[in-house]
Amino acid sequence: MTVSAIKQANGKPMVSSEPRFDPVALAEAEAIRKRAEAEAEAIRIEAEGKAEAERLRAAEEAEKQRLANERAAMRLEKDKVSHDAFVAKKNTEIARSNAETSEIAKTNADKAALEARRLAEQKRTERLWKSGARGIYAIGLVIAAPVQFMHFWDPKRPFLVAAPGLLEGLALALAFGAAWAVAHRRDALPYRIGIMLGAVIAAAVNLYGGFTDKAIGLNAGLIGAIASIGGPVVLMVYERGIAQKADGMPSRREKRAAAKDAAAEAAAAAEAAAAKAEAENRSRIAAEAAEARARAEQAQRDEDRQLHHPEVWKVADSIRSARGCQHVTEQIWGEAWHRVTGFRQVGVTPDIDAQSRAAEARATTAAQAPVLGSLSLIDSQIKRRQKKDSDAPDGRRNNGGTPPVRRPGDTQPYSQGARRQIGRERAARTAVESTD
Repeated sequence: MTVSAIKQANGKPMVSSEPRFDPVALAEAEAIRKRAEAEAEAIRIEAEGKAEAERLRAAEEAEKQRLANERAAMRLEKDKVSHDAFVAKKNTEIARSNAETSEIAKTNADKAALEARRLAEQKRTERLWKSGARGIYAIGLVIAAPVQFMHFWDPKRPFLVAAPGLLEGLALALAFGAAWAVAHRRDALPYRIGIMLGAVIAAAVNLYGGFTDKAIGLNAGLIGAIASIGGPVVLMVYERGIAQKADGMPSRREKRAAAKDAAAEAAAAAEAAAAKAEAENRSRIAAEAAEARARAEQAQRDEDRQLHHPEVWKVADSIRSARGCQHVTEQIWGEAWHRVTGFRQVGVTPDIDAQSRAAEARATTAAQAPVLGSLSLIDSQIKRRQKKDSDAPDGRRNNGGTPPVRRPGDTQPYSQGARRQIGRERAARTAVESTD
């Protein structure tokens, strides 16, 4: 027996106990599920993107840090090498300076030693010269005095025995006076004259005694005369050398050396003067050549300007004449060009300026023209809507044929530049289509 389903009871439809399915609710639930899955997938992708970006950023930071460390290490190595080079250079300079200082000190020491030896030699020779001069004077006194004693001895006049002491002592006293004059920077000539007079008198007495007194003899008289003159003369020569040294009078050797040095300095000065004159002559020749080249260039420039720009040349020549200049300078030419053409930039004329502006306008138009074809932004982001065949199956799945709800913000908006470009290309396409 088959039990049929009861559709009505007491004239009223029976409510079925089986659940009823609403397609709209199912579609909404499916859409919610899809949106949740999409949002979860978006969150997952975003998290993965953030993680990947963080990893890339960390790797980039690590690479930057590694490069920075390498650069710091290289800089440190460079600084170390530079410091080592600086220290080596400084040590070399110090060593060179020490070597130069030691060389200078050695040279100064050698000069000081040489000067000390020279002074010691001077003192030694002066001491020998002084001792020799006084010794010769003493020997002459020993020889000449006995001759004079024998000549002046008279038992009736015993006081004449002091005459030799007077004659020889006169020269000796005057020699001491000449030494005093030299030491006190006084004139020693009178003392020297007195020394020579006393010596000549003593020599004459000795010579006379040798001729007249047989007890003395000619030989004793002659040697006594030589001794009376030689001792004072040698002592006077010694004192004269001391006086010249004290007065700073140069010797003949010093005069010859000074003359030689003066001749060398004069030759060096003449050579320097000749070199200077030659350099001045070369400079003058170079200046004249440069001036000649400048005049030739100016003449060529004036001829070229006068030939190609006669109107501007007339104004420029007028300005030159009014200002009293020798030739048309660049400033005068620029002013004349501005007066005639109206342009401050020399070389620009109205025709050239018009051509330049037209070329610039064409370049601007070409740069701002819309891009059509395969490179167009509209073709790359917006496609024409294609009509769908009525017999084609519905491409939407799992939503019962109900499209998902679109809300604002689901699609990434275009940038401002892309929007402006899209507007230009739409307007250009519309103009082309209307023309066709």
